[in-house]
Amino acid sequence: MPKTLAQWLEHLETLHPVGIEMGLDRVSQVAKRMGLAQRPIAKRVISVAGTNGKGSTLAMIDGVARAHGQRVGTYTSPHLLDYNERVHLNGEMASDDQLVAGFEAVEHARLESPTISLTYFEAGTLCALWCLAQKPLDLAVLEVGLGGRLDAVNIVDADVAIVTTIAQDHAGFLGTDIAQIGREKAGIFRPGRPAVLGSLDLPDSVSAAAEALSSPVYQLGHHFRHTANPSTYWRWQGYTQDGDALSLDDLPDSGLPIDNAATALQALALSGLVLAAEPTRDALANVVVPGRMQWLGQWCLDVGHNPHAADYVARHLPEVSPGAIQWGLIGMLNDKDADGVIAALSSRISHWVCVSLGGERGRAADELAQRIAAHGGRVHHCAATPSAGADWLASRLGPDDRVLATGSFFTVAALLAQPLPQA
Repeated sequence: MPKTLAQWLEHLETLHPVGIEMGLDRVSQVAKRMGLAQRPIAKRVISVAGTNGKGSTLAMIDGVARAHGQRVGTYTSPHLLDYNERVHLNGEMASDDQLVAGFEAVEHARLESPTISLTYFEAGTLCALWCLAQKPLDLAVLEVGLGGRLDAVNIVDADVAIVTTIAQDHAGFLGTDIAQIGREKAGIFRPGRPAVLGSLDLPDSVSAAAEALSSPVYQLGHHFRHTANPSTYWRWQGYTQDGDALSLDDLPDSGLPIDNAATALQALALSGLVLAAEPTRDALANVVVPGRMQWLGQWCLDVGHNPHAADYVARHLPEVSPGAIQWGLIGMLNDKDADGVIAALSSRISHWVCVSLGGERGRAADELAQRIAAHGGRVHHCAATPSAGADWLASRLGPDDRVLATGSFFTVAALLAQPLPQA
C-alpha cells in the first residue's frame, strides 16, 4: 500500500544517521539519477541565501513575478504548520499527492545500486526540485538553507543569486567568523551570472567571492537603491538585464523590510522580467509572509531567532498606548544566541512570559527567565509550552496590550495552530 505524506516524512527521519550533514556529493548523485541534473527545473532560477530576510525576499519575488503573468514555483524551509508549505506552484501549496510522487521518485533513485543515504533536508529538497520540474515554469525561486556552498539547494545553478544579510547563526555548522560565513553563503554564485547583494552591511568576502567568478555585482545602496517618497510610499532605482537604468515610483510599504523588497525587484529585473509599475505595486501591497511580523489581533508573531532579526523586530514594533503593556512571549532552541536576542528586544519589552520548547534542541523556560532577569527584564510566568504561555496571558491581557511572540519557528508554529486570546 502506498505511503501517505505523513508516513513518508516519518520514513525520511530514519534515512541518515545525522540530521544535518554538509556536502553535495550524495544529493548530486541522486539528482542525476532522477534526471534533475540533465535539464533546467525552470526557464529561470533565482536562489536566495542569507542569515535573515530570505523568506520575505522570496515571497516578494514570487508575488511580483506572478503579478506580471509569470508561472512561478518556490521552495522554502522550514514550514510552520504543514510540510506542504515548503513547495508552492503558481501560488498554491503542493498537494499531498504531488509531494508523495516526489518522495517516491527520490526513493527509487537513491535505492539504485549503490544505495545512497540522504538526510531529511536533502530528500525534501530533491522532492521539491522534482515537483517544480514537473511544471512548465517561467521562474523557480529557491531558498537556500542554513549554508550556501554546501547546501543541497546549491546543486542547482541559479541564473541570479541573492545574498540578503550575513550575521552569526548556526554557529555549530558555519562557525562564528563573519567573513567565513559570508564566503559560505556566497557559494551560490555562478561564473558570469549576476550576484545581488541585499544589505548595506555585508562582509567584503561576499563581493570578493563574486568578483573571483567574474559575476556582475549589484549591491544595495550602490547599484540599486530605495528612497522614501511622501507618506508610506517609496521609490526603487535599479538596472535591467541589459544594463539600462530603471525606476519605479509610489511603491507601497508591505510591512516587510524595504531592503528585501528592493533586492527582490533587482533580482527580477536581472532575470529578464520587464517590471511594470502597476503589477509591482499590486503585488507588494498584498504580499504576506506567515510568521514574519504577522499580526493576529493583539499578537505579533515573528520567527526571528538571532540578534540581527530581533533588532529589526524591536525597531519596527509599534508603540503601545500609554499605560498599556508590550508583552514578550519567548521560546528558543538551545543552539541560538538567547542573550543576543533578549538584549535586542529589551529596549521595547520589559514584561515577559517564557516558554519551554521540547526535543533535543529545546531550551527550558527557566533558563530563558534567568537570562532575561540578567538583562533587567521582569518574567511574570514560565510555561511548559507556547500554548500554555498563551493560555496564561488570556486572563491578563488588557484591551490595549500587545504581545510579541518570538524566538523560534517552533514557538510561532505552536501559536498559529490555536486561537490566540484577545482582550
